[in-house]
Amino acid sequence: MAIITVTEIREMRPEERKRKLNELRAELAKQRAAMMSGAGIENPSAIRALRRSIARILTIVNEEARLAPADMEEGETS
Repeated sequence: MAIITVTEIREMRPEERKRKLNELRAELAKQRAAMMSGAGIENPSAIRALRRSIARILTIVNEEARLAPADMEEGETS
């Protein structure tokens, strides 16, 4: 799984972000299951990369959610 950059995430529509987040979470669950089964995984750092990509998406979603009400309030008072 490739690492997703912040600029790529910001360019995505909210539906795309949600879909990508679900894909990354599914991939993380698959990697963790493989690790726990003892089968071993090809790239142990993939779990870390997946976790960071998920965190990046959630951070941007939360930033936009936090800024959206402030934008609406400014528009109402004008």
